[in-house]
Amino acid sequence: MLKHKTTCRVRYSDTDKMGFVYNANYFRWFEVGRSEMLRAMGISYKSVESKGFYLPVSEMYCKFNSPSQYDDILLIETSIDKRYRAGMKFDYQIFSQNGDKLLASGYTKHACMDSSGHVVRPPKFLMDVISAHSDGSASPKSQG
Repeated sequence: MLKHKTTCRVRYSDTDKMGFVYNANYFRWFEVGRSEMLRAMGISYKSVESKGFYLPVSEMYCKFNSPSQYDDILLIETSIDKRYRAGMKFDYQIFSQNGDKLLASGYTKHACMDSSGHVVRPPKFLMDVISAHSDGSASPKSQG
């Protein structure tokens, strides 16, 4: 299974009045995970869009297990569910820095649309890139 890991530091603005990470930020970190995964495979959202394809989120889910706080380093693990054929599905697990504590897990499902707004299957060039990287995983990269 293709997995990618990246890190991100919790900023003060990510927290609520109680000092814990505000729940919607996990969806932002899911986006960081999938964007960095694609970059590690040599393709970016920008390059996909420049070819006339878009990946809007059609569904998202997050289960919160344990809170995180300001200045924590998060380990974001992202994988692609290749069984999902209607578009693309990314699975996420967010851990404490050393990976021993699961903080949140979830997924995002993405439709694939062409430049005229029609729903289409993911383009061959994108699926070829994903297939070429299906046997390995990428190393963590730090995100500020």
